Amino acid sequence: MEKLNPWIFGAVLSLTVLINYVLCTIFWYAFPGPSLDLINGLFHGMDFRKIFAAAPFSVGTFVYVLIVFAVWAYILGVVYATMRNVLLGQDSK
Repeated sequence: MEKLNPWIFGAVLSLTVLINYVLCTIFWYAFPGPSLDLINGLFHGMDFRKIFAAAPFSVGTFVYVLIVFAVWAYILGVVYATMRNVLLGQDSK
């Protein structure tokens, strides 16, 4: 296996997470009912309708979460690629 560049891997993972978050947000606001059904299914039948309170869309909150996800995914990708390279003995090549 080839050595991973941790900085590039982190950037690619971060971009992937951001694209998924944007698509998820669009789906949530376009289809709130099916979105709740999906969440209920993902959490083994827990009923989130009981705690759901529709709130107006906030661009500020969206951007805040986008930034947090970008940083988190980037760090996670860098750590993963670095640890993979070390564990496979590719850290010095």
